[in-house]
Amino acid sequence: MSEPIRGGVIGAGVFGGYHARQYATLSGAVLSGVLDTHPDRAAQVAMPLGGRGFTDMAEFLAAVDVVTVASPATFHAEHALAALAAGRHVYIEKPIATSVADGERVRAAAAAKGLVVACGHQERVVFQAMGLLDVPQQPLRLEALRHGPPSDRSRDVSAVLDLMIHDIDLALAISALAPVTAEGEGQLSADGVWDVARAEVSFEDGFTAIFDVSRQAPARKRTMLVVYPSGEVEIDFVARTLRNTTPFALNADFADTPAGADPLGASVAGFLAAVRGEAARPVVNAGEAIAALDLALAVEQALASGA
Repeated sequence: MSEPIRGGVIGAGVFGGYHARQYATLSGAVLSGVLDTHPDRAAQVAMPLGGRGFTDMAEFLAAVDVVTVASPATFHAEHALAALAAGRHVYIEKPIATSVADGERVRAAAAAKGLVVACGHQERVVFQAMGLLDVPQQPLRLEALRHGPPSDRSRDVSAVLDLMIHDIDLALAISALAPVTAEGEGQLSADGVWDVARAEVSFEDGFTAIFDVSRQAPARKRTMLVVYPSGEVEIDFVARTLRNTTPFALNADFADTPAGADPLGASVAGFLAAVRGEAARPVVNAGEAIAALDLALAVEQALASGA
């Protein structure tokens, strides 16, 4: 029997803890280490799961086979490139980077060494569980709303790169054609970051996607409406419900499937399958993550132009 894959996580925050538990519980993997600038935090996440806490990057990379980058978004490219330089496969929480140039550097570094890069757009797993990625019609319109209350998490990036990018990736996943224009308006927080934003993106065939995000809402709300020529699909990501008036056989019980119940677990398992050569690719690869980032940055540019 082959040795289990030794997983490592950079970042001992909330998402770092989620990823550490995945490596500790998924078949064929173990949690080997967690790297953080705060040794106590690294140890608190790693040790209960059988791993070690690290503060030195070289020592950490020597102890792992694959790396999840769950540090603040502004460090994603730097940490991913360090892991790739050491020959480690990498799973990067979204966004893959904060500039397209850095995202391309990550993709090129992985390609040069034949390494796997996955990105944490876990909502793709939910769409797969629903069957939406297999609908044989081009959508006419998408309306996505993703609101949440104020939080100290992800303050290094805007609500566009924090929240909207999830729905941007889903819109790109169900459209066969490319986006051509982006318009937007938003609200800056006191620290100069876009915390509220609404964007309208038009695609080559006339498909229109409306994205509405807020990190200043009174409650968490995440919904999506997708309009097709043959009907509508309405999703509540919080209540985990789906209403379908199209003729396509979508799975309204998606939340009861293993992937629908644990999208992060399915996404990390897909990454490990690609690392082992059991899958041709991870759920979301570097190219798709860069495409989502590119459109998200176009939305930010539109917000700035309209400010």
